[in-house]
Amino acid sequence: MDLYPFVSTLLTLIVILDPPGLLPVFLGLTRQMKRGQRNAAALNASLVGGGVIAAFAVFGRQILDYLHVSIPAIQVAGGLLLLLVALELLQGKEAPADGAEAATNVAIVPLGIPLLAGPGSIVAIMLAVRNAETPLAYATVFLALAAAMLFVYLFLRYAGVIHRVLGNGGTTLASRVAGMLLAGIAVQMAADGVTGLVRLAAP
Repeated sequence: MDLYPFVSTLLTLIVILDPPGLLPVFLGLTRQMKRGQRNAAALNASLVGGGVIAAFAVFGRQILDYLHVSIPAIQVAGGLLLLLVALELLQGKEAPADGAEAATNVAIVPLGIPLLAGPGSIVAIMLAVRNAETPLAYATVFLALAAAMLFVYLFLRYAGVIHRVLGNGGTTLASRVAGMLLAGIAVQMAADGVTGLVRLAAP
């Protein structure tokens, strides 16, 4: 088996997904949750993110063409959504810990979408699938996706250890810093999308 498609796809996805960078955001969104709820949120976020990315790997081009939606448009929408999440983190409006529904909601938005299944990871997996010339290479791409999501899950799963080290004050500080960084990422993502839309509209 040629390891190049696996290694290149895995490294690309890990860099884009940035599991260490997700930790402050994850801790900020789940700081009021119990350990079991936080673990459930980590698992659900990984499954949701991986599932959405896999769906775009198979049907992405057809979905975007059918809806007449461009990648830059997704970037703008994702940037706006992330900006709302960043503002909530900065204002200290973390998700409540009153049951499994809260963990599921946080896992879907914003962790699963668009932090994990965002424009970057979607484009990366679509390009990897397009470059796969054989069924084995095609399967290798999906194996790399599964490995990347497992890596993300392990980082999020053991975020509680970091929470215990930082304490409540440290976690609050980390969530505020994450909010500032996330706001910057959101603005940059939206700006890249606007630039892409201008290029598409240019004659």
